[in-house]
Amino acid sequence: MKTFLLVLLISCTLFAEGWKVEKIADNLVFTEGPVWVDDGLIFSDVRGNTLYRWTEKDGLSVFRNPSENSNGNTLDPQGRLVTCRHGARDVVRTEPDGTLTVLASAFGGKKLNSPNDVVVQADGTVWFTDPPYGIKPEQREQPFDAVFRLDPGAAEPVAVITNLSYPNGLAFSPDGKFLYVAQSNKKITPNFVTRYAVTAEKTLTDGVRFCEVETGAADGIRVAADGRLFCTSGLGIEIFDTDGKRIGVISTPAPASNCCFGPDGKILFITARTAVYRAQPEENSP
Repeated sequence: MKTFLLVLLISCTLFAEGWKVEKIADNLVFTEGPVWVDDGLIFSDVRGNTLYRWTEKDGLSVFRNPSENSNGNTLDPQGRLVTCRHGARDVVRTEPDGTLTVLASAFGGKKLNSPNDVVVQADGTVWFTDPPYGIKPEQREQPFDAVFRLDPGAAEPVAVITNLSYPNGLAFSPDGKFLYVAQSNKKITPNFVTRYAVTAEKTLTDGVRFCEVETGAADGIRVAADGRLFCTSGLGIEIFDTDGKRIGVISTPAPASNCCFGPDGKILFITARTAVYRAQPEENSP
């Protein structure tokens, strides 16, 4: 796919509670959905209607434009990009030849609201959130905000959670036994992350409030290999241990919207409004 070089690595370094944070991209509109693919980072500029790719070697380039206001991104077991698109109100997969396959666009014969974030299990099961962020009230067709599960080969997803207001970020525990769901309703204070047990039938049960963010909305979340939860908020990234206790904060100049780990599982990439940051832990950092 043809790309166009935009900017090189931006030298901007600060230190935040044991983490070295560098700005690697700037002058965007509203960044979201980072995911590490091969040797670089792909992320969304939702309001800029563009998917970008960043590498250490070449800096920033356009991956797809227009992007139908793409938001959350992840990889499936085959390494293919799976994307939630606000504008098209669907979840799509990018094939090796660059073509797009629509995985989900409706439930119960009605359009999805505004797919936001997505995770894919090892067997190919796709889970995604569907709040109404990307549509006007009169465009809404689904009567609830949902977390959906799309089984491999299924023509339509299954609604597994319908009682959360503005479900947003998703992440599985390292062993796959729990699913974490962030709630991003700005009218509710504080915003929180709910943890659900995943049954053998891939239903969710025993939902408990796992943690609360200190400032702003809980948005994108990621779980490290050791079980720590990294949750975006108005502070940047709030870090929680396996019991839901806040153990640290990675500060960003603007509220963070999402994050992902690099290939080593240690470097964290953070989308925060008009910029993207790379954070590396210093010795003894949480």
